[in-house]
Amino acid sequence: MKKLDVYIIKQIVTGFLLVGLSLMSMLWLTQSLKFVEMVTDKGLPVYLFVEMTSLLMPRVFTILSPIALFVAVMFVYNRLIADSELIVMKAAGISSVVIARAAIFMGIAAALFNVFVLNVGIPAAENKFRDLEYEVKNSFTKMMLREGAFTTFKGDMTIFIDRFADDGTAYGILVSDGKKADEKVVTVAESGMLEYTDIGPKILLKNGTRQVMNKKSGQFSSMTFDDYVVDFGDISVSKKKDKGVRERSISELFEEAEKPETPLKEAKAFKAEAHRRILAPLFNLVFALLACTGLLIANFNRRGQGKVILISILSMIAVQALDMTFANMARKHEWIAGLMYVNCFVPLFICFLLLAKGPVFIKKKKKKEAPDAF
Repeated sequence: MKKLDVYIIKQIVTGFLLVGLSLMSMLWLTQSLKFVEMVTDKGLPVYLFVEMTSLLMPRVFTILSPIALFVAVMFVYNRLIADSELIVMKAAGISSVVIARAAIFMGIAAALFNVFVLNVGIPAAENKFRDLEYEVKNSFTKMMLREGAFTTFKGDMTIFIDRFADDGTAYGILVSDGKKADEKVVTVAESGMLEYTDIGPKILLKNGTRQVMNKKSGQFSSMTFDDYVVDFGDISVSKKKDKGVRERSISELFEEAEKPETPLKEAKAFKAEAHRRILAPLFNLVFALLACTGLLIANFNRRGQGKVILISILSMIAVQALDMTFANMARKHEWIAGLMYVNCFVPLFICFLLLAKGPVFIKKKKKKEAPDAF
């Protein structure tokens, strides 16, 4: 690789990392707001909060990567023009294709990394996130029951636990049950153990007292027990869902789509996602070329390259918008997937064609006619 390529690539990498990390940080903050309630209200451990929000980042990276690369490439090449470095390169006889080689290399490198993230990183992260989400929603010891606090379920049952032992045993338990309208039941026990069943969680109490107050008659009864079971009932303990679209690799998506038992709607969604996974990495190369092509083939303007930059940005937005539109439409109409490939490869072909052709925006000045000789 020539020194010129290395010189430009270093600047693009620096810009890409700065822009990419900044955008990912902002999106991480917005995504993390969804889980703040779990920390403040339900006692989600901080380490689990960080882990769950971090598992969303691979998905975010694949969306932001082409945009960050577009911004970095445009900034670097525009700075080369502002510092007159690009003019010197062209004056030395270096073609636009050679100057664009650094952007092309970065686009290909980012595309290859996105292939790995889309087909390995995201499915693994989504699977892990699904497992953690299931554990968080259905684990009483971590989420619903906290030491030294009263926890109310469905508004008619309240439980208090003094402390949890390392093995999961709860000590100092009080359960107030008001599910029946005509009586109030209060159960106190020295210890207990939580168990999970298909119909809901239960707590096995040991060495305690059960007191019942009839609200209508005012009659009070009490009994002691060695072992007693309190059933919490169904409090929306959900079952693990099957693998979603994001949790499958490309081969799994196509396999599921071809299965006879797969509903037609889901089969189309699987195919649309598979085609999107194939094309998404290529947009890194497309956006890198959109960012530099206009700057390389346009005339030098001392007032700046505002018009060229605006055209490049609008082109990028148009390609991105069409990609999102076609990806959504392909979930309903399978033939739209072909338009996704057209939207990707046509800009790529046009950029290579313009770079190979050279400057195309040169305004030809009219020659002044020489005055007639008398």
